[in-house]
Amino acid sequence: MTKKEQAAPIEQGGFLLFLALVTIALVVVVLPFTQPLLWAALAAIMFQPLFRWFLARMPGKDSGAALATLGVITVAVILPAFLIGSAVVNEAAGLVVAFQEGRINVADWFDQIIAALPDNIRSSLDASGWSDLEKLQQRAQEFAQASLGLIAAQALAIGGSVFGFVLSFGIALYASFFLLRDGRGIGEAMLSALPFERAVADRLAERFLGIVRATIKGSVVVGLVQGALGAITFWIAGVPSVLLLGVIMAIASLLPAIGPAIVWVPAAIYLLATGAIWQGLVVIVSGVAVIGMADNVLRPILVGRDTGIPDWLILVTTLGGIALMGLSGIVVGPLVAGLFLAGWGILREQREVTAS
Repeated sequence: MTKKEQAAPIEQGGFLLFLALVTIALVVVVLPFTQPLLWAALAAIMFQPLFRWFLARMPGKDSGAALATLGVITVAVILPAFLIGSAVVNEAAGLVVAFQEGRINVADWFDQIIAALPDNIRSSLDASGWSDLEKLQQRAQEFAQASLGLIAAQALAIGGSVFGFVLSFGIALYASFFLLRDGRGIGEAMLSALPFERAVADRLAERFLGIVRATIKGSVVVGLVQGALGAITFWIAGVPSVLLLGVIMAIASLLPAIGPAIVWVPAAIYLLATGAIWQGLVVIVSGVAVIGMADNVLRPILVGRDTGIPDWLILVTTLGGIALMGLSGIVVGPLVAGLFLAGWGILREQREVTAS
């Protein structure tokens, strides 16, 4: 073996070590802007068909098509999100003040519901030791106040770091422009550079895009529709803070099986228990026939095909992603689960081929 052949593995290992260190350094440098870059990539993926539509009408003007697409995103997504978010923050802050001033008392609501129950049910509660509901009422009050306080605290955190928020927002828009314009070339270069067989890289890329589209269209869009329907229902029933409840319902829609019922069922029980019969019936009918059916009708239309991820795994990874990354975890959690299943599925297929 020549000296050159002996040095080749060392040189290759040194280059791989250099590549790993540079990659880690790049991740550390861009880490503060991970979320804006993530949302920029998601926007580029979701609005790529719109970009292609504009490009077909202005051939050769990639930058113009990307700018037009960003304009649509700003008007159709960003501005409404800001308006609704501001209204929700105002409602949450108002409720926090009402709790602090004693104008809202969950314990009183609980007493009204218990008082509206039939005598035999109240007797059963007394016999089972549930007659002393003081601690439960206190915990309900603390939970409601803490939940609203968390929303208000997040709003104050955003307001207290306006420069950071504006910077992140600007980076997201800036990155979205280039990812829309050059996304296909960037994706092709990344696939070619991956240390996998090209067939495996293509399958993982297809899986990645499929899960992103399915998660956003099948979870985010359906959640927004269910939240909007819930807000309209609560408005008709005369329930206060309809925007806040609608947002909570949209978030709850991410939970398989239970979903928005976490919000509208307690609201309906409270309305019926306090004598608002027709309002409670409206909430029940809308919850079952309109809000509940929206998922069954819209998800197959929007998604078109199953993600192949079990519901329980979607639930766990979505909640884990939210706990780890906040709002971005709604997409990242199921995405990691999907790539995990796809990777192990490809490995199983390769082992079966090798064994045969």
